[in-house]
Amino acid sequence: MGFSIYNTLSAKLEEFVPQNPPQVSIYTCGVTVYDDSHVGHGRSLIVFDVFRRYLEKLGYRVKFVRNFTDVDDKIINKANQEQKDFMSIANRYIASYYIDMESIRVKPANVEPRVTDHIKEIIDIISKLVELGNAYESEGDVYFSIESFKEYGKLSKRSPEELEAGARIEPSEKKRNPLDFALWKASKSNEPGWESPWSYGRPGWHTECVAMIFKHIGESIDIHAGGIDLVFPHHENEIAQAESISQKPFARYWMHNGLVTVGGKKMSKSLGNFVTLKEIYQKYHPDVLRLLVLFTHYRSPLDFSFDKMEEIKRAYERLKYALNTKPLEDIAKEDRPISDIDFYEFEKNTQEQFYKALSEDFNTSSALSFIFNTVGELNRVKTEAFKIGYISKKELEGYEFLAKSLEQTIKDIFGLLEEDILSNTVKTLEAASSVNISEEFIEILIKARNFAKEQKAYKVADFIRDELNANGIKLEDTKTGTTWKKV
Repeated sequence: MGFSIYNTLSAKLEEFVPQNPPQVSIYTCGVTVYDDSHVGHGRSLIVFDVFRRYLEKLGYRVKFVRNFTDVDDKIINKANQEQKDFMSIANRYIASYYIDMESIRVKPANVEPRVTDHIKEIIDIISKLVELGNAYESEGDVYFSIESFKEYGKLSKRSPEELEAGARIEPSEKKRNPLDFALWKASKSNEPGWESPWSYGRPGWHTECVAMIFKHIGESIDIHAGGIDLVFPHHENEIAQAESISQKPFARYWMHNGLVTVGGKKMSKSLGNFVTLKEIYQKYHPDVLRLLVLFTHYRSPLDFSFDKMEEIKRAYERLKYALNTKPLEDIAKEDRPISDIDFYEFEKNTQEQFYKALSEDFNTSSALSFIFNTVGELNRVKTEAFKIGYISKKELEGYEFLAKSLEQTIKDIFGLLEEDILSNTVKTLEAASSVNISEEFIEILIKARNFAKEQKAYKVADFIRDELNANGIKLEDTKTGTTWKKV
């Protein structure tokens, strides 16, 4: 089944044609791990999680790569504030991230690379750009010269002059052009760094993703995705570097989701108007957040409020009520029909409309309208059945067929109504075992276990306990809480 998506690069809808079907390669920019993820992060994660599921449902074999930025000024600043090593901060929030992803049902990527594991590849790319004349060294820093890439600005649709007039640029006497961006930054004495041909330093943000994409996918990928706020400068700068080296299109399609706002202003940590994912899933079933995201077209802004969460919660309850066929079994009998609905024809039409909506720029909002139209019909039949006290056995069979078809579709593609899974918890514990387990990290996992027990996800709770035990940490549950000791 063919479909079209809006390509930010061409600024129009395009038929999706992967380079090597049925394989599809996707890269999304991941989180910078210095704090807990909020709803703004959650929207992007859910959108592209569902898009990946949709591709897989259509029969594509997806290689999905999503990175961690685990060295960054924000991480370093937090480490200095807490008087800790920057890597302990990164590890803490990577563990927290995996717990969040488990809780909101986002599937792990096929590859989840960390920047600090790719320093060699980053240095190699910068060296190549210097060699080609696209980059220059200045007092231990290395900058990309935007004048060396004639198509600079093609993603954001603005010329360098327009970009310079409208951008927030860090002034520096080291740069030849104010828009030139850092590929490598010399580290101060109290900052982490690595040896390089230019200085003891660390990579610039825009180079990291290029290095990880080149290593794990290749020089030209099918889809590069992320938030609309990354178009400039991040994605623009990625293109300039990658295409200067490869002379190939870096990504065939660029997909960008709209921002999450609060009262019309972007949700962000700097404005202090953010709501963490933990706050959400401790108050609501994770499906409510997924529905909130999917009820808005991915390219449109999503204005968040708890009033909207309550509204979506009520819709979710209607969905679950419609799909619960058990109560009808008790009143099914041979008798005349109570409704004129053709359940089988209704199922066929719903499926056709559902997939047609998703095939036109992944319109989950429109697809959900067809789902909830069907939910309304099911609930109308159920209400009538309880009102008169019966439903015919033939109608029950049709009702069950339509309900099961609906449930399977939204499970497979939207990730709704899923049972608890262990996949991200496994990754959490892999992250724990890859470093010396700190007391702080153990406490995070204990909190995760306690939360799992509260949610009655006992397999997850037992898994955390057993894996900690395998790593020499014994947990003891007491009346006052959970204690631990090394064995």
